Amino acid sequence: MYSFMGGGLFCAGVGNILLIVSTATDYWMQYPGDNMTFDLLTCVCVCVCVCVCVCTAYWDATRTFMILSLLVCFFGIIIGIMAFIHYSSFDRFDKTFTAGILFFISCFFVFLAMAVYTGVTINYYGKRYGNWRFSWSYIIGWVSVVLTFCSGIFYMCAYRMHECPRSSNPH
Repeated sequence: MYSFMGGGLFCAGVGNILLIVSTATDYWMQYPGDNMTFDLLTCVCVCVCVCVCVCTAYWDATRTFMILSLLVCFFGIIIGIMAFIHYSSFDRFDKTFTAGILFFISCFFVFLAMAVYTGVTINYYGKRYGNWRFSWSYIIGWVSVVLTFCSGIFYMCAYRMHECPRSSNPH
């Protein structure tokens, strides 16, 4: 049980750090010829020359889902640590199960953010411009989807091991 919770905490911690880096950095999409990058949090274009970018609704949706995922994953880590050290307060609910559910919710929010950004970007920029690509902030976002999902799986496995202990006397 502790190995699953330890693995879940590790995946959640790394996933949350990657979420912070992905959300805070401005390398989601690049135009290699123009040295242009887009910042997700502030909707600013950074160019060699002066350009103006309009903050659109899909950036707002992506930003909102990423920030919600960060918050949910952070609370999942707090509750996961409480389950790992057998914190005795709040005995009315199972902290292992709650942490697993919070990690799955965080994974769902990141998945929604990445799906919205991917779909709109490919449909808009893929048809109009040929020389663009997703950059490392975007890739880190997808890696955090996998890590938060794995942390949810680990905590659900720990919950199942805790709920269903093996009996010593066979029937």
